[in-house]
Amino acid sequence: MTTGESSRLRRATAALVGHKALLRWVHLVLGGALLMPYWMLSVVLLGGFGQGDGLLYQVVVLLGSLFTSLPMAGITALVPIVRGLEGAAARALCAVERPEELAGGPSQSWAARRRTALWYMLHVFLGGVVAGLTLGGGTGAIALIISEADDTTPWAGSSTGRLLAGPAVGLGLILLIVLISAGSGALLARCAPVLLGPTPEERLAAAERRATVLAQRNRLARELHDSVGHALSAVGIQASAAARVLRSDPDFAAEALHAIEETARAAVAELDTVLGLLREESPETAEPAGPTLAGLDDLLRQLARTGVTVDADLSPGLRALPAEVSREAYRIVQEGLTNVLRHAGPAPAGLRVAVTGSRLEIELTNPLGPTRPSRPGGGRGLRGIDERATALRGGSAAGPDDDGTTWRLAVWLPVGGTA
Repeated sequence: MTTGESSRLRRATAALVGHKALLRWVHLVLGGALLMPYWMLSVVLLGGFGQGDGLLYQVVVLLGSLFTSLPMAGITALVPIVRGLEGAAARALCAVERPEELAGGPSQSWAARRRTALWYMLHVFLGGVVAGLTLGGGTGAIALIISEADDTTPWAGSSTGRLLAGPAVGLGLILLIVLISAGSGALLARCAPVLLGPTPEERLAAAERRATVLAQRNRLARELHDSVGHALSAVGIQASAAARVLRSDPDFAAEALHAIEETARAAVAELDTVLGLLREESPETAEPAGPTLAGLDDLLRQLARTGVTVDADLSPGLRALPAEVSREAYRIVQEGLTNVLRHAGPAPAGLRVAVTGSRLEIELTNPLGPTRPSRPGGGRGLRGIDERATALRGGSAAGPDDDGTTWRLAVWLPVGGTA
């Protein structure tokens, strides 16, 4: 670092420190202004308990009123909105290192209210001290600086002493006020995150809200992956088949194009449903929507148009399943068949969906093709299937069989499972 850069850095640091000190001083003076109504009321109340004109009596009343006004301020700070107002003032003026940790709204619990009351009493007390020193001590210091000591001043034994005594004492008093103000401001800045920050209960509630939002995002991501991914895979295969036979078999090509149209329309409808959840004011509490196992016949017909024939064994009681289990099961079957379409091509597949006791069992098999991935769980689809099953307290397993010729996906879900 060059000498010029070092000099600029020192000036910038000094300017920043001076800016922080000024903001904190303003914050303290604001606290002194907030103290005044309580202090004046305390003076009136304490003054009514006795009569006296002596200096000692006046000092006792003034100091006593300062300390009796603090409980009154603390009681006022129990009002929930005070926390938000004090938090906003501290963020703007207290120069806290991490202002985002301060409260942004009213108190929601008695623990938060008690913390706010402690902060408010500390703010107005230190603010009253600094404001009093600034007004009284600052005025006295200026008077000493511009005045000249006389022969009665103890340290003014010479003309030079008489000339410098007043300014020296005045400057010392100003330095003392600055040091007290800086220390009080630093103390408030250190206490602000502790007293105005979130309570442990609020931190736990915020963590739960973040977890809920993340779970909702993951659910929407799985919905988009399964619905749109399946549609794109089906459209790609149908378009490829139509292109190959466009001239030799125009009727088949027209049927494939019609299937593409239906698949795209269904995908857009599902996409609109998923995006509608994102538009909700509270998406984490929105009721999920989507196809259920009642729509498996349409899914199998759609797969048949792409050349994937599915030998389906469907239990007759699937329509009576809980809506949440039925929706997740449909997506699991859809993703499994999409994987068949992607990795095995137009190959026959076997599907069994049955209710056995208290759980729903899904089994999907297909012959392994040459393009099948060698490692189980290599894509996001199988991971999404496992996440769906785990969310309902179920499980899944996927991989080739013992002879390595067939790929098998097995999923089990409790019929009464809830995410």
